[in-house]
Amino acid sequence: MKTAIIILSDPKNGSEESLGRVFNALATAYDYKNANKEVSIIFQGTGTRWPEVLQADDHPAHELFEAVADKIQGISCACADVFGANTTGYDLIKDNSVPKTTGVASLLNLQNDGYNVLMF
Repeated sequence: MKTAIIILSDPKNGSEESLGRVFNALATAYDYKNANKEVSIIFQGTGTRWPEVLQADDHPAHELFEAVADKIQGISCACADVFGANTTGYDLIKDNSVPKTTGVASLLNLQNDGYNVLMF
């Protein structure tokens, strides 16, 4: 079993819902990791802003983020471009060549590679 977790929620809106989504995404990755299941985390859309936010030591999800950091596959390239995300230290994913963009993460490729795709 392989699972890809796609994080789309936007930290900029500052809502409890947004924090709840990223927390649950990371908690799900943590659960899979501890069960020795293959899991990958991808930040896409406005979710590309999360890694920089989650790196802050005082963020409530920081420790959980650190616990699953080794499962981060990368950040969707064009989404990071559009939403101004800091991608330093992360792989950029651009396997879906959307016209007039630098490319985004391909959900089809993930499914073709046998991943179940969960979106938060």
